[in-house]
Order: sequence, then C-alpha cells, then structure tokens
Amino acid sequence: MKKLQLELYTRPTCSDCQEAKVFLANNNISYIDYDLTQQPLKEKELIKLSGARMVPTFVFKNNSLLGLASKLTVMIGFEQNLDEVKRLLMINN
Repeated sequence: MKKLQLELYTRPTCSDCQEAKVFLANNNISYIDYDLTQQPLKEKELIKLSGARMVPTFVFKNNSLLGLASKLTVMIGFEQNLDEVKRLLMINN
C-alpha cells in the first residue's frame, strides 16, 4: 500500500497558509511544515518544485512499499485547491 506524505510550504503572514493549517489540524492530518521565514533555504526547493515562490504550496509525495518516492503532486494555494486536497487526503466533508 502507498503512503501519502504531505509537505506544506508557508509564511506566517499568509492568511491562506493559516487556513490550510487549521483545516489540516481539524482533520488530524500530519504534515511537514516549512515556514519560509524560519527556513529560508527551503525557498529554493519550493521554486524547484513549483516554479514559483507562492504559498501555501502543498507537496504530496506517494511513497511505495519500499519507501521510495514515486510521484509528486504539487498545488499552490489552499482555497482554490480544497476539493483536490480533500480528495488526496480522503476527507469526505
């Protein structure tokens, strides 16, 4: 079975980022939070993954049984991607 890992690139001044974090907390979804003000080197990684500096950026990693990363799904923004985020996380509300 594949395991989905979520990484979230954020900034504390971004209201969409804060809404995303509340949504994830309310649904007991674990994720790795990269606060770009605290981890400025992660910004280069963000640009490489998404082609932009925009936050929030969701990075879903599908890991195989052997733990090898297989496929990335990258989405910029929370509100406009909410339905897809719910689908990937299998949230039915």
